[in-house]
Amino acid sequence: MSIPSQATAVCIADLQKAYRQPILDGDRNACRAIIEEALTGGTSAMCLLNEVIWPTMEWLQALYRQDRINQMTLNLATRLNRYLADQIASRLDRLAAHGKSVLIFCGNDEPEELGGQITAEMFEANGWTVKFAGGGVPDDEVLKLIGEMRPDLLLMFGTLPSGVPAVRKLIDYFKEVNSCPNMQIMCCGGIYKRAEGLAEEIGADLYAPDAAGAVEVAAQNPTRRATVDQQTVGRTRRIRKAAARRAMAASSASDDQGTDAGDNENQQME
Repeated sequence: MSIPSQATAVCIADLQKAYRQPILDGDRNACRAIIEEALTGGTSAMCLLNEVIWPTMEWLQALYRQDRINQMTLNLATRLNRYLADQIASRLDRLAAHGKSVLIFCGNDEPEELGGQITAEMFEANGWTVKFAGGGVPDDEVLKLIGEMRPDLLLMFGTLPSGVPAVRKLIDYFKEVNSCPNMQIMCCGGIYKRAEGLAEEIGADLYAPDAAGAVEVAAQNPTRRATVDQQTVGRTRRIRKAAARRAMAASSASDDQGTDAGDNENQQME
């Protein structure tokens, strides 16, 4: 992705500033006018998603975490931001399909749905076959869809700490059963950005802070896999489970040997 010039960066900063108060006010007409003027003036849809919609989403979440806005203001602003993201996405330039696929899930929260949606739009614009399942999907349905689709990349988008244990559990499952050996797992979003190293610690193959970064990281690291040493979270539990499996295998082998010995003894007596 090209780096904007200094003049362009100044224009984008002005655009971000102009957009923020109307989005907080839930002023749909004002926000639409700002976005339409930017598009008419030559700002690309990709730039608007990356440099206006996405940073605004993160800014709103930061305000909420700091108790500077309430839930109602967050919801109004986030839903308006998402509505405008839909309008902008329809104007994205799209590359030809290259045969790779990505399945995207996110946390069960409105800002996370928006982040997951923008991420899906970015991948699709870059030639990926995309399925975006959103949040709140039961684990068994997640596994079923992964088994049916067999994606090249499973992307888990999250902004809240409460969603991390479920992501770690899913990663642990795939590491243990190895049911999709060619599938990479990426963690993306605010919680992984704020907690440096968290994605690696729970066993993700790839990490990206935002949607644009996710596309680049996936393109540049098509074969990268997490190492055993990198996955520190849950390591003690995995060691115990591995030891239990070895003990069961040893017990089973001992039982089999005992059965064989008994059969031999019976044959001799006969």
